[in-house]
Amino acid sequence: MTDAPFVGLFATCLVDLYRPTVGFATARLLEAAGCRIEVPRSQICCGQPAYNAGDRENAAAIARQTVAAFEKYDYVVAPSGSCAGMLRHHYPELLAADANYSARANAVAEKSWELIAFLTDVVRWTDFDARWPGTVTYHDACSGLRELGVKDQPRNLLARIDGLELRELEAPDVCCGFGGTFCMKYPEVSAAMVDKKAADIVATGAATLLSGDLGCLMNIAGRLSRRGETVEARHVAEILAGMTDVPAIGGTRR
Repeated sequence: MTDAPFVGLFATCLVDLYRPTVGFATARLLEAAGCRIEVPRSQICCGQPAYNAGDRENAAAIARQTVAAFEKYDYVVAPSGSCAGMLRHHYPELLAADANYSARANAVAEKSWELIAFLTDVVRWTDFDARWPGTVTYHDACSGLRELGVKDQPRNLLARIDGLELRELEAPDVCCGFGGTFCMKYPEVSAAMVDKKAADIVATGAATLLSGDLGCLMNIAGRLSRRGETVEARHVAEILAGMTDVPAIGGTRR
């Protein structure tokens, strides 16, 4: 390993298809933290939708391709707790019986990180001068919180942002109802859950909702919009990187 960590950026499907700004913000943050980064062209989905649906055969095939694409890097970093959790916790079990990939999957799992946890717990990056003159609240996405222990890390970084005021939710760690395929299998339950989350967000009086997982943000932003609320939703990486010149998630393009 060189002095500068060589990081493979796992962009994630949702970032690639719906919010590329989060990917660019992630790259900016990693470079600012002194990392060399590369985005493998051969990367695809992490396989979580297939895995959650019980399609282990296709999930394993996707996992093999991901392992092969990222095993050369010192670290694998994703701006998503759900994707990072898939690589870190589920790949080893999924490929445990594969003689060609079991050890390789474990090696990739051990060096896979969610972005904010990587910045704070691995490279310990604090040298930034982001500004955000306003009030925010923060939603703890389920996978990042429960699978990876991402809780204090984003709050510690947000506390260093000039002008930002964090107003905590009453229930920041309660699921928003997205849950990947859960929202499609149980739409009524999902809608009730996100409605409670939206009400909690509005009750804080914060102008902006932040989180570290785009799936949650898209789900909540959609519900806020349907309720006629003015709260904006943004990925925490966009705020930290100072890349807020694009409309909020679900907002109108300029």
